[in-house]
Amino acid sequence: MNLRLPAISAILVLIVMVVPLLAHHSVQAQFDLNKPITLTGKITKVEWINPHSYLLMEVSDDKGNVKRWAFEMAGPGALRKSGLSRADRGGLKAGDVVTVNGVLAKDGSDLGLLKDIKLPDGRVFTVWTNDPYAR
Repeated sequence: MNLRLPAISAILVLIVMVVPLLAHHSVQAQFDLNKPITLTGKITKVEWINPHSYLLMEVSDDKGNVKRWAFEMAGPGALRKSGLSRADRGGLKAGDVVTVNGVLAKDGSDLGLLKDIKLPDGRVFTVWTNDPYAR
């Protein structure tokens, strides 16, 4: 009985330590690094949140059909390191026409992982890590 409490405590500590590691997904699990995409469209919303920020945009095809896309970005800290600031949503405003480069989601949805973004004033911000496996 004296060994039971330490054993249970040790198991609980291990569970608490492992769960956060399992909660984070890998880039390769969700996105296909071999399927690049470049799109130009109008920003509809920017979600500057942890752990990942999102850029939502509408893209028109040659026939004028509008498709809504979402691009996962890095968290706010990494966006600041790339030169974007939260104060002005990184200079990303609804209605701005931007060009994004990224990779497609594996599930075929209209979701991508943002590599870089070109703003209307010509500035380009790279929010992609130097390591394509995001280690």
